[in-house]
Amino acid sequence: MNGMDRQGSGAWRGTARGLGTWLVAWAFAAACMGQTFEPPERTHDGFLVPRPGRRFEFPRDHGRHDGFKIEWWYVTGQVASADGREVGYQLTFFRNGGPMPPPGQGVGGAGGAAGGGLFAHAPLHLAHCALLDVKGGRFLHESRINREGWDAGAAQGTLKVWNGPWRLERTTPDSGGPETLLLRGGVRGEASMELRLVAEKPLVVFGTNGVSRKGRDPTASSHYLTFTRLRTEGEVRIGEVRLAVNGHSWMDHEFSSSQLEPGQSGWDWACVLLDDGTELMAYRMRRDDGTTDPFSTMAWVGADGVPRHSGPDRFRWEVEGHWTSGLTGARYPNRVRIKGPSRDGGGTMELRLEPLLDAQEVADPLGGVAYWEGACRVRDASGKVVGRAYLELAGYVGRLREKFR
Repeated sequence: MNGMDRQGSGAWRGTARGLGTWLVAWAFAAACMGQTFEPPERTHDGFLVPRPGRRFEFPRDHGRHDGFKIEWWYVTGQVASADGREVGYQLTFFRNGGPMPPPGQGVGGAGGAAGGGLFAHAPLHLAHCALLDVKGGRFLHESRINREGWDAGAAQGTLKVWNGPWRLERTTPDSGGPETLLLRGGVRGEASMELRLVAEKPLVVFGTNGVSRKGRDPTASSHYLTFTRLRTEGEVRIGEVRLAVNGHSWMDHEFSSSQLEPGQSGWDWACVLLDDGTELMAYRMRRDDGTTDPFSTMAWVGADGVPRHSGPDRFRWEVEGHWTSGLTGARYPNRVRIKGPSRDGGGTMELRLEPLLDAQEVADPLGGVAYWEGACRVRDASGKVVGRAYLELAGYVGRLREKFR
């Protein structure tokens, strides 16, 4: 299939409504069969659109991508001290390149603002940091927002992003070896972390032919680059307590100019790190009427680091429980069961994601969004704990579509 990749195929939910979505997905796939997916070069407002066949070059493509409207570097992980004190964390750097400056003024940095005020067209940088203290039952988070050229930025040519004192930087030795990152963040004076992350697997490019489609609109897509398993060690401070910690992390880097299309309200996403050394990524794009969009996906990542995406009839995302925020009123489906093909494709699997704490909502007054981003344990069909996960539930409150179009 050229016109519709296997990742953009969807999930059915085992109901009449879900079956209808599944049939629509297959009908659309059949109609597109034999056609070449050729998105426009730019969006209606002048930003670049991800193109099939892009040749990624590293470390260059770890850095920022001028001309794309939306870009983020997202790291989550679960670590623990030698005595078993568990901590979950998130550190995300967002870069919004809009609005596009007038012709001849350039894009990408404060230099593009010539003739329009010092920061008139400088990208906006937003960052979120969150730490979950499992033992203390506390979820701490903070947001930062700055214009590029004022205490925030993203380098070209390598991975180096920062917002105030928070930073994520590639520190791989010149002599070679596995990709190595330095991460530093904190939540006001309450908590902080400094972690070293070392890739245990090759970088994964999700999607088909370098493009991860999020909707039928060909501009609703991204280039989606991921380190699925990063060995993590360092120090976490919670209050006056300093913990030497070890564990694993996951890092996404996406760049695009639209993540949602008309009719889509948000997404549910999960990254799963299993104890057997494999990983799973799954997301469902949600329609305004609550159904699952055909452009949803599940992918296994084996020892070779190659993603294997599911087809439209092969995985199900089922909600088993909710938590309602007392702050925003959002009702988040934060207990999830994912069913689908086993990693070798020869059978089926079932994984259940259970939050380590219900109250893991990131309510950001600076960026004007709220979403649930939580550390979870993972159980198999027998109830045995078989891994760890992070679950993201976006678009249940506020106007998310305006932020990602």
